[in-house]
Amino acid sequence: MLATAMFAAVATDACAQTPPPPQDDSVVLNNQLQLGDVIAGQTLNVVNAQEQVTVTTVTQGNTLTGAVYNGSVTVTSTQDMRGDSVARTDINASGDTNGVINATTQAAGNYLAASGYGADVTLDATQSNTGGLVSATTEVGPAGSAHLLGGANINATAISNTVAAYGEGAFIDGSVDQSSSATVRSFGRIQAQYIPATAGVTSQAIANAVEVNSGQTSGQNLTIGQRSTGDFIEAEASSNAGNAWDLAARARASANQANLYNQGGSVVVASDQQNGSFVRSSALTTAFDYGAATASSRAAGNDLSVGNNDIYLELDNTQLNTGGVDSTATFSGTNGYDVYVGADAVGNNVTGYGCSTCNGYMEVRNSQTNEGNVSATANTTVAGSGRAVITGANATGNSATFYVSRPGN
Repeated sequence: MLATAMFAAVATDACAQTPPPPQDDSVVLNNQLQLGDVIAGQTLNVVNAQEQVTVTTVTQGNTLTGAVYNGSVTVTSTQDMRGDSVARTDINASGDTNGVINATTQAAGNYLAASGYGADVTLDATQSNTGGLVSATTEVGPAGSAHLLGGANINATAISNTVAAYGEGAFIDGSVDQSSSATVRSFGRIQAQYIPATAGVTSQAIANAVEVNSGQTSGQNLTIGQRSTGDFIEAEASSNAGNAWDLAARARASANQANLYNQGGSVVVASDQQNGSFVRSSALTTAFDYGAATASSRAAGNDLSVGNNDIYLELDNTQLNTGGVDSTATFSGTNGYDVYVGADAVGNNVTGYGCSTCNGYMEVRNSQTNEGNVSATANTTVAGSGRAVITGANATGNSATFYVSRPGN
């Protein structure tokens, strides 16, 4: 059984002649503990489907979601996941599947989402996952005989801890503390004979994730702490067909990831990311005959992006990676047209950027330490004839990019 909670706060508008009374802050106190495993699975045996095949499989340990309108809310939340979270989807598509196959599998440990509309949101969020495994698997077959005439969109996402915040005309502040000792794995695969349409597999595995977006004259003041100590953070995508028109495999694995964007006010962020897990990402695409084929893989120990489409950005960043980081992208085919293969691996990565059309000001303090091995490998084999092969492999220990630019500069 999973633990789910929801909150909502609305400050009702009054008529123009009567000013609304002062609104007290809404307060949410949340404490969730998940001790057992959370498991979900589906198996579909589909024969000669005439239209689309759509399936979603989701597991979540602890969830809290809510929003505030025309007021303010203070959310104090502690989420503790101690069991496994495992989700799996298997599709056996026999014969001719005329419609597109849409398959999504998501496995999560702790999840918190808060929104403010014309309101302020204050967060004090703590998430801990000490369970053994967070795993999402999506497979489409049967191997070597499926005819996916409408194409396929296959997704597998496994995230141990997630905090997401959104605001419009809002100020988002507070702190987020995430820790995960779980192994996190995502695996997605297509095995087919014939795909005369676009087909792709996307696989993503993250230990700790923070996503904050605010606009329409908003601001942010956040302190973020993320720690990953699990054995593996692993994402694998595999797309395989005898004959495919446009086939892709995309994999992304990150131990700690935080993306923040604001428009219309100041942004002040202090971030501390620490990773000791081995991070691995692998993308494999194979086809005997192909039109376009893509294999894209990215692995990161610590990843932070902070952007403000306004004047002021202050960023204090600390990153420590002691785990290995490995990214591999592979294509193997015989006859076709265009091949794109890319593998990227980075121990620590931070990007900060300011307004591109105003006199933006940025103040940055940055400290990055990478002690782990970082490897990126791109493998390409075209046994017959092809038109174009574009490949790249990039491995970086520490990467920092900060800019305030204007169009044309």
